[in-house]
Amino acid sequence: MKTRIASLLVLILLLGAAPLAAADATVTDAEKPAVTAAKAWLGLIDAGDYGKSWQEAAPFFQAAVTKENWIKALTAFRQPLGALASRSLARAESKTSLPGAPDGAYVVMAFDARFAKKKSAVETVTFARQADGTWRAVGYFIR
Repeated sequence: MKTRIASLLVLILLLGAAPLAAADATVTDAEKPAVTAAKAWLGLIDAGDYGKSWQEAAPFFQAAVTKENWIKALTAFRQPLGALASRSLARAESKTSLPGAPDGAYVVMAFDARFAKKKSAVETVTFARQADGTWRAVGYFIR
């Protein structure tokens, strides 16, 4: 059951997440570690190190999608966009619950991005605070 719920969250975020509610672009002190972790994780994806991005994701994420399927998905959807030209945080929103996920500490972030072959994109990433206090990816969506 947990794996099924985890699969739903990752797939929803990968295939078609609902847009974030309008929020101001400020980042609270509590959200800063999640934003920093998200930028580092997105850097792995930018570098084409899709396997490492899977390894650095939360166990919840890893239970939802195999490493091989994650690599295939990013190869199909992210790689064709080309090199990152720019990325900026548009908004971050703290949540304590998400549909189909256990209650916890989450930060949903939207980044405005430009790529070599796509001039305007929005990357939505969701990070969850782990029991050890680290922030790890539980979802990624690009449109």
